[in-house]
Amino acid sequence: MNKKYMKEAYKEAVKAYKNDEVPVGVVIVKDDKIIARAYNKVEKEKDATKHAEIIAISKASKKLKNWRLNDCDLYVTLEPCMMCKTAIELARIRNVYYCVDKSENDIFKSNFNKIDDYKKESLNLLKDFFKERR
Repeated sequence: MNKKYMKEAYKEAVKAYKNDEVPVGVVIVKDDKIIARAYNKVEKEKDATKHAEIIAISKASKKLKNWRLNDCDLYVTLEPCMMCKTAIELARIRNVYYCVDKSENDIFKSNFNKIDDYKKESLNLLKDFFKERR
């Protein structure tokens, strides 16, 4: 990991903060150069998908003219949400570095509640499903 890239991601987070957005910033790096930078624009764009990671992935893909970002690293100030983690995986980003873990504090509330009832049964059902189809 390179501190200078996290510093650049932090600068993007400050921009988000100044624009009344959740202060998350991202940079994407390839061959030791920043190829994309972004911050959250959910409020500005009135779009729940306008997270910094999604915007940066889109910019990097356009710059490289390829949706595969295999040799790229992503630096983000907050641990990515499920949507962004999926986009990062689909884009095949090599490494992700973040500095704030969502579980470190309770400023991020979730409406997801784990229930262990039927866990074993549900897991077996999933295993059987994929076993039969692979």
